[in-house]
Amino acid sequence: MQADIRYNQDPAVPLHLDFYPSVRTLAPVVVWIHGGAWQVGSREITPTQFLNDNGYAVASISYRFTDVAIFPAQIQDCKCAIRFLRANAKAFGIDAAKIGVWGASAGGHLAAMLAITNGHIEFEGDDGYGSYSSDVQAACDWFGPSDLVSMLDQVSSIDHAGPESPEGRLVGGHISRNRQLAEIASPISHVAQNAAPMLIVHGTKDAVVPCAQSTALFNRLKDVGAEAKLLTYEGSGHGDGAFLEQSARDAVLQFFRQQLPF
Repeated sequence: MQADIRYNQDPAVPLHLDFYPSVRTLAPVVVWIHGGAWQVGSREITPTQFLNDNGYAVASISYRFTDVAIFPAQIQDCKCAIRFLRANAKAFGIDAAKIGVWGASAGGHLAAMLAITNGHIEFEGDDGYGSYSSDVQAACDWFGPSDLVSMLDQVSSIDHAGPESPEGRLVGGHISRNRQLAEIASPISHVAQNAAPMLIVHGTKDAVVPCAQSTALFNRLKDVGAEAKLLTYEGSGHGDGAFLEQSARDAVLQFFRQQLPF
């Protein structure tokens, strides 16, 4: 493993990734995006060992938290990391044409945003490697928010609207007073047929991010003819229950084997 690799060019806020090389040459790479309400969490904690064991290279990335910058900083960072990996594909021994992403919770939201905003220059940012594409070829979204506005009307154990809520911090204040940015920050707002293939996974008893968030995203993707699969775990909550079982990892592996074959 190669730790603490600087991937951006902003001298004020350096961002890093950890790279887990594959034993294969020109291997597909899966980028892990950690959760934590866009305000906590660490790239050093990653569930991706099984992907590495099965021949995939893995990159686990950091991104700016909401105490540093509001949206779209987070998606700009993720796109910069993708461009960095593509620019350095030869050095890392990865296939630049086969980059997937996987994230949970806030990381799931960012993984979905990456898949759905392929080619959207407004989210690129200007933090380096601009001549390279930030497009991804597949994305797995574990229980990420998809519609920050509709979530306000869905049953949840936490407040998703107030200025100190995770979503409020993401958009810089109360959702009702920052509705336009909340819509822009919602993957469901950008769904189009050319979205990268997606696997969306959610627990039916998630009390933090309602399962309806993933159901709505899946339905919108299918409506426009995009490739998507929804997998729900009956009775599971926000990352517990079935998410801790081998079958959950098997589903992720199967998806990436289909979309990012060797």
